[in-house]
Amino acid sequence: MTRDEILTAAAQIFSEKGFHAASMQDIAEAVNLQKASLYHHISSKQEILLAILDRALDLLIEDIEQVVEQPFSPDEKLRLAMAVYLQDMLEHRDLAVVLLLEHRSLEPQYHARHMLRRDRFEHLWRDVILQGAEQGTFHCADASLASRYILGVMNWAIIWYRPDGLLTPVEIADQFAVLFLEGLLVRKV
Repeated sequence: MTRDEILTAAAQIFSEKGFHAASMQDIAEAVNLQKASLYHHISSKQEILLAILDRALDLLIEDIEQVVEQPFSPDEKLRLAMAVYLQDMLEHRDLAVVLLLEHRSLEPQYHARHMLRRDRFEHLWRDVILQGAEQGTFHCADASLASRYILGVMNWAIIWYRPDGLLTPVEIADQFAVLFLEGLLVRKV
């Protein structure tokens, strides 16, 4: 049994039951270990939660960094980052649910460690918007607020998205990008 297998099983359990309703016994049973043996790999449920949150953010940071490091225009970076983000979130739904819904369950010492990674992730988005504003591509009074808006819209897709639905994650992200970049108002020429 590896730590990764334990984290994968725990993410699924936390996603389904919620952090507080899940027990170490649930996790041990999911990976065919005795509860005492589980503690050989992991010291606490809080440690598991932090490790899952780290795993989710590391995946997202790595994928978004690959996009923002490309020599594309800010609007193209934003479109691609939105597509990558939504695809990652929906492909790794258990991680996404835990990241978005269970981070508040961290005890203060773990929460402080989590916030460093989360801030790094949010800065990637903010920096793309700032770059666009500096280049005159975007008109934005508050890049932090704009990045939270984008993430907030996409985050709820984990609740309503269905793999058998009419649109793929990339198509949904593209429609979100159009709404964000162009808005709903018809421009009169």
